[in-house]
Amino acid sequence: MEEIKTTMDIVSIVTRSLSATSWGLFAGAMLTEALVLVPYWRSLAPLEFFAWYKANDKRLLNFFGPLTSITVLLAITTAIVCIWQGYPLRWITLINAIISLLVLSSFFVYFQKANLSFATASLRVEDVATELTRWALWHWCRTIFSIVAAVLSILSLVVL
Repeated sequence: MEEIKTTMDIVSIVTRSLSATSWGLFAGAMLTEALVLVPYWRSLAPLEFFAWYKANDKRLLNFFGPLTSITVLLAITTAIVCIWQGYPLRWITLINAIISLLVLSSFFVYFQKANLSFATASLRVEDVATELTRWALWHWCRTIFSIVAAVLSILSLVVL
């Protein structure tokens, strides 16, 4: 059991625990999207997919937006606290902060434009399958990063 010495120790334990919880939820959501939603989308005809995405675009954004933001903020806060505290496993929290920024930046680099093209049906019908394949590849990269971060965040709770 970790010996609590200072208020900073308590803050460190709390932030590491919240970050691990958040990464677990985020990674689970990413896996669900990859294993449930993407195969469903690919099973639809292009016009059906566009209709589905237009009807659900805001729901997806309202779910993933706050979850992503909370995960990123907790990862960065945890890294700052653990570095400040001198926590022995602070390098893990720093890696998670970097992963969180990579995951967040993927939205602006790729997903924002791709998702908009789905919601507005601005892709050519014949390009939908190719774009969904590209989308799935980007998403799997983000999912793998999230799983790694979830595992590392749990390891950050281990006491040396």
